[in-house]
Amino acid sequence: MTYLMLSAVFVGIAAIVAALTWRLAPRGHLAAMLITAAVLVVLTAVFDTVMIATGLFAYSDEHLSGPRVGLAPIEDFAYPIAGVLLLAGLWNLIARRPADTATMPEKGRRPDAD
Repeated sequence: MTYLMLSAVFVGIAAIVAALTWRLAPRGHLAAMLITAAVLVVLTAVFDTVMIATGLFAYSDEHLSGPRVGLAPIEDFAYPIAGVLLLAGLWNLIARRPADTATMPEKGRRPDAD
C-alpha cells in the first residue's frame, strides 16, 4: 500500500463528514476553511522540509507517488487537509446554533426563577 492510498482513505472519510454536515455550516464557513487549509499547507511544506532536511525522518521512495513540495512528499499534505475537513464537519455537527438559544434562559436569570 502506498502512502497516497493510505492518505486517500483519511481524506475520503473526512470529506464525507464535511459533506454530511455542510448544510449546518454558518455563513463564511467556506472562506474560513480555505484560509485554514492554505495556512496548514504552507506550514506543512515548511516544517516537513526542515524535519526531512535535518534527518528527523525519511520516506521510502517505493511508497511515494513522486511529487514533492520542497522535500515534503505530496502525500504529507493530505493530513492537514483531512484535518480541516474533519474538524470543520465535527464543528458544524456540535456547534450551538442561534435557534438553540431560543430555549436558553435570559442572561442573568435562572431557568427555574419563574
